[in-house]
Amino acid sequence: MAQILIVDDDAQLRKSFVKMLEQEGHDIRTANSGESGIAAVRESLPDLLVMDVRMPGMSGLEAFAHIRKIDQRLPVIIMTAYSTTETAIEATKMGAFDYILKPFEPAEVLNLIEQALEAGRLAREHVEMGPEPEAAPAGALVGNSRAMNEIYKAIGKAAPTDALVLIRGESGTGKELVARAVYQHSLRADKPFTVINCVAIPDTLLESELFGYERGAFTGANSRRVGKIEQADGGTVLLDEIGDMPLNIQAKILRLLQEKKIERLGGRDPIPLDVRIIAATNRDLEEAVAKGSFREDLYYRLKVVTITLPPLRERMDDVVPLAEYFLNRLSVEMDLPNPGLAPDAREFLRSYPWPGNVRELSNTMQKALIFNRGVALDSEQLARTVDAEPDTAPGQGNGDQDGQEQGFRLRVRKALAENAGKNAFEMLMNKAGKLIISEALAITDGNRTRAAKLLGMSRPTLAARIEKYDIKTSTKVE
Repeated sequence: MAQILIVDDDAQLRKSFVKMLEQEGHDIRTANSGESGIAAVRESLPDLLVMDVRMPGMSGLEAFAHIRKIDQRLPVIIMTAYSTTETAIEATKMGAFDYILKPFEPAEVLNLIEQALEAGRLAREHVEMGPEPEAAPAGALVGNSRAMNEIYKAIGKAAPTDALVLIRGESGTGKELVARAVYQHSLRADKPFTVINCVAIPDTLLESELFGYERGAFTGANSRRVGKIEQADGGTVLLDEIGDMPLNIQAKILRLLQEKKIERLGGRDPIPLDVRIIAATNRDLEEAVAKGSFREDLYYRLKVVTITLPPLRERMDDVVPLAEYFLNRLSVEMDLPNPGLAPDAREFLRSYPWPGNVRELSNTMQKALIFNRGVALDSEQLARTVDAEPDTAPGQGNGDQDGQEQGFRLRVRKALAENAGKNAFEMLMNKAGKLIISEALAITDGNRTRAAKLLGMSRPTLAARIEKYDIKTSTKVE
């Protein structure tokens, strides 16, 4: 649940926001003027501010300027009518998270609000490095192995500078946590932190999302739009999965890094920006350069400071502390008793290779908690949770012979035989994705917020997948 402040002189609009957002489980406060909005922020800092531009007395922009002095990390969404689009753009340049044009669709507003709340959470949730599992907060880099201590030292050296940082590592190793730690220990820690996942945005939209566009740049561009990078001016931007970025957009990122300038889509005038770039990837960039899918000049530009996260199988001393950390944290979040780990469970944790790294370990602990019967987690329960029978678990046999996996392989082979040459991969992935999301919604009784947490994705991403797979859900969507 988040605390959201709505500032607008329109009483009916405030009432609509209260009704809509309380249904989403948020705590809503309202103010009817810029002056009362400032007072409300001073009284209790909200998680998000949604504010109109045109109000009697102090304008929204004037109020926003005062609020920025209180806390620059507070995400602010500006509301405006079509006639004041340029004013909204000015607000974005001042540091607003984004703006919405009146009239607007509720789904559009809810999606933007979820994005802004996530951005605010990432900027504020402190990342601790190497705490004891029982005392670790929700955001923590857990582990005291030699490899992790080298990571902590690298963060400490890179953070106070403005140098570009490239974070490398397999999927699920914690690259975003490292990026947040760099940001929080930097000289820009009081400025916004924006995460842009380069694979979550379709290639056809990525350029306009990153750099914005001018009116008339393409069909449907009825007004100027400020991009994500320009919105973060003065702050820090994490370009996640940069190794998957299309070549044409890589060229624009290179220009940003070299000249500190961007151009909106359809624009002619360069726009100077002051942003610190952190990039992350699980790709082999050297191989991508050799294949021509990643620019060599951008590769060398990114290699200023490189932090490489080891896979979990290379720091097995950290596995049990990480498991205990997830049990402690998740039991509180899910309001479930913490059953603890039996001695044989600790042995299993150390012997399993964790191909999905820390993310797989977290998901395993969460699933184990959900289906736990009130006794300490043992190796048999954990083996079932990771779909590996005890007699074929790591170190005890050949896991490839596991019955469930073999059955799945047979179903995949049958589907491939029946759909050879007919985009079989996408078909299988869509079937798997639909099944996974449907099961998560079933477990959480249709609660999208809980399902998104269960799946390890944001609520907007879950909503997009539900729409993509045409999953029929109940009306319970909080």
